Amino acid sequence: MELPFSLLLLFLSFSTCLHLSHARGGQRSSLPSGFENGGYAGSTRHLFKESRSHIGNDVARGYMTNSDLEKAVKAFGRRCSNISRIYSIGKSVNGIPLWVIEISDKPGEQEAEPAFKYIGNVHGDEPAASIVENVHLHILPSMNPDGFSLRRRGNANNVDLNRDFPDQFFPLNDDVDMRQPETRAIMNWLRDIHFTASASLHGGALVANYPWDGTEDKRTNYFGCPDDETFRFMASIYSHSHYNMSSSKEFQGGITNGASWYPIYGGMQDWNYIHGGCFELTLEISDNKWPSANELPTLWEYNKMSMLNLVASLLKTGVHGRIFSSDTGRPVLGSITVKGINHTVKAGRTFADYHRLLAPGGRYEVMATVPGYKSRSTGIWLEEAAMTLDFVLDPEVTLKGFLCFLFRRRIKNNNLSKHRQLVGPKRPVVVSNA
Repeated sequence: MELPFSLLLLFLSFSTCLHLSHARGGQRSSLPSGFENGGYAGSTRHLFKESRSHIGNDVARGYMTNSDLEKAVKAFGRRCSNISRIYSIGKSVNGIPLWVIEISDKPGEQEAEPAFKYIGNVHGDEPAASIVENVHLHILPSMNPDGFSLRRRGNANNVDLNRDFPDQFFPLNDDVDMRQPETRAIMNWLRDIHFTASASLHGGALVANYPWDGTEDKRTNYFGCPDDETFRFMASIYSHSHYNMSSSKEFQGGITNGASWYPIYGGMQDWNYIHGGCFELTLEISDNKWPSANELPTLWEYNKMSMLNLVASLLKTGVHGRIFSSDTGRPVLGSITVKGINHTVKAGRTFADYHRLLAPGGRYEVMATVPGYKSRSTGIWLEEAAMTLDFVLDPEVTLKGFLCFLFRRRIKNNNLSKHRQLVGPKRPVVVSNA
């Protein structure tokens, strides 16, 4: 069963809550500068360093039923109500709610910040302050509660949920209504929230897996996605922050390309990247799919820094910013592309904020594109720290751009007219020489 990994996500929730209380007292920390991270040595020094945590007695030390898990999620919501929100993204085949914990300094509010999601219990038979203040962290402890109850890999319909997503090579049916309810819930969730990155927790191996998960010819070969270097960097963040994942004898550096390991189709990881612009890893965090209950605290200690550092990497690496219009000064919806990388990241709908993950230590040409505006590109050298890069775009002097300008002007005039009707005509300013 994957329920042990559901418990790790609860441990992460409580740990983040505890980290917040410490950090509010002014404590900040980072990894030692000598921390080795394979090809990205030193890149994690801006992240969290190891600290011994003691999970309180109110956090489960053994296995939970679905009912126990729901109670624990709601108890966390009550305990940390100032930084959390509990909500459901849907129900399983048997009607069990798929509860999510959102952790943020402003839970439930839209902000110009990246969003990260952790997903546990995908398969039923495989049982801190800077984050809170600058990231919206969403935790789904159990995606497949029915499979856990039935002690099997698939859901109540015996469907493997990690083979149920639309696939780029074999799209049998892209209709969301044809998917399992748990799959539909994930797909709708990604459409509702603009996630930057994600990770799902699995058991049966010890490795951080990254796209692509399949190949067009179904052969077992390395097949990297357009952001292969960035994904390898993210996977290395997890493996080198882990107690012993990076020392794996089977997987060099504790990471693997999915298609190079064994191809799968209809997986959640590739679908996230293609359809949501969300950088997702598949984390195999235990060779034993069903570790004993007394092993869970050790499993947590081995993985806690990896889980925190993976989220923290959203803040410490990559390019972040917003897109504005030069004529109005307002944010405008657009997209970000990087020369040489065939992948588009869309800006957020409310603030036009973008969060483009990129491996550090390289030169990139970043371009912002908005319909009706002149695109603008900027060359950057991305150091080991994150970069803020806002774009201000000029309207195009074309028929399309002119029509967009007239449309925006009309809306502005209508709003001004409504305002004048409410406050009355503007009184003239009289200048007296007396």
